[in-house]
Amino acid sequence: MIAVLKSGESKKCFEKVKKVIRDADYDIHVSKGVEKTIIGLVGDRDNREDLRDKLLTFDCVEKVILILDPYKLVGWDFKPKKTVIDLGDGVKIGGEELTVMAGPCSVESREQIIKTAQIVKKGGASILRGGAFKPRTSPYSFQGLGEVGLKYLAEAREKTGLKIVTELMDLEHIDLLREYTDIIQIGARNMQNYPLLKAVGKLDKAVMLKRGMSATIKEWLLAAEYIMSEGNQQVILCERGIRSFGEETRNTLDLSSIPLVKQQSHLPIIVDPSHGTGRWQLVTSMARAAVAGGADGLMVEVHPEPEKALSDGPQSLKPENFQLLMEEVAVIHQSLKRFKKRERMKKH
Repeated sequence: MIAVLKSGESKKCFEKVKKVIRDADYDIHVSKGVEKTIIGLVGDRDNREDLRDKLLTFDCVEKVILILDPYKLVGWDFKPKKTVIDLGDGVKIGGEELTVMAGPCSVESREQIIKTAQIVKKGGASILRGGAFKPRTSPYSFQGLGEVGLKYLAEAREKTGLKIVTELMDLEHIDLLREYTDIIQIGARNMQNYPLLKAVGKLDKAVMLKRGMSATIKEWLLAAEYIMSEGNQQVILCERGIRSFGEETRNTLDLSSIPLVKQQSHLPIIVDPSHGTGRWQLVTSMARAAVAGGADGLMVEVHPEPEKALSDGPQSLKPENFQLLMEEVAVIHQSLKRFKKRERMKKH
């Protein structure tokens, strides 16, 4: 349920409305726009109709809407303005510019991650990706360097100015990641790990939620709802491919999820063509398609020497191929910006 307040509402009336909502045992999320203020009521109660009628008695309340969608906070009804996540230093996700996260699957050594950071920075990326704790299908595969890897990522950030995104796999590591990283990644295997989602929902830290390997759009958005219902509104969605019957690629990159998510949610969406295909030869093509489809950014695996990578070498781009990718997606992105600008001018 949401309450829409009239423009220029008095502070006194606003506070009275909030008290009535809290007394009815609902949580409150306020979204202030230029013309309207929207109060989102979060909770599953039996008194919704009675509360709606009570709220409509206030002069400052324009209307009250009962939301029947399974997700409340991620939808446009709750927030009619697109979410833009500001990481500081000019790095924003969901804004006018395309955001690129790039780096190796795993942090393997200090030299490797710093060298890769310098490569992706030169190529135009603003965020460094790299796993310190790695979920692997085989228990005998490289599992990551742990806290040592986080320290290497932090050093790479200091040397290059790049922001950091790395994956959280377990509740016991949450304080550690909160200290080191700028974005906490929830991987595909943990998309429906609800205790983990609730825990990151209590943090004041951006969270990137990857789509599960067999998850529907609805399930994915409901997972984001878990995070936001705990108070954290800094959620980024990441499409990384879903499991299908095909064997030619690692996953099937669902590009239709980009416009579908944008129809249903105000949250920014990033696309990972590396995991989406599993083959470096296909990554640039799928990156171009993702940007053309309206993605707010890309997450790309880059390694100085993919043949020596301890994980995901076959889907990692060499530096020269990453540079080409960045040049090609920039052309598409600039074309879309010009088209959108023309469309806005026509409306005015």
